[in-house]
Amino acid sequence: MHEPASPGWLLVALCAATGAYCLLRMRSAVEEQRRAAGGEALMGFGMAAMAVPPAVFTPPTWAWPVYATVFGAAALRALWSARAGAHHLHHLMGAGAMVYMAAVMAAEPAHAHAHGGSGVPLLTGTLLAYFAGYVLLAGVRLLPAAGAGGSALAWGDRPEVARACRLSMGIGMLAMLLAM
Repeated sequence: MHEPASPGWLLVALCAATGAYCLLRMRSAVEEQRRAAGGEALMGFGMAAMAVPPAVFTPPTWAWPVYATVFGAAALRALWSARAGAHHLHHLMGAGAMVYMAAVMAAEPAHAHAHGGSGVPLLTGTLLAYFAGYVLLAGVRLLPAAGAGGSALAWGDRPEVARACRLSMGIGMLAMLLAM
């Protein structure tokens, strides 16, 4: 999260665009899609805020516990929702990763992040492995949908675009974990 400015801004743009698209998906007629899109919008905008280069804006020390609390609540909601379907476990992993990154940022001064190596190596490695696997799987799942013909679905209801949105957030999460 504390990398040179250009990659940082690219990550901010990717995450913010993903969050904005997820806000559009919240207008869907399908209730489950609206709920998932709200959590994904929160994740996208939260990742964008965390990725802002520190040369431009360094959050105050109280911001990291706030991030941890917000994403901790999102993790609890995902855990509760996992009763209805295992696909919510990915939301739990994403929110948990955000809590972990916020806790690392709160525990260490900003200058410690410039050289990497922050956090618990085993936990960071586990999260990296999970999100690398998720990105690969999401990419493979996206391939058959890319060949499908056009449909009459509204832009916010198109499943292949929602999958691409999730893929981009997974890539963003990998980049943020690597930057720790």
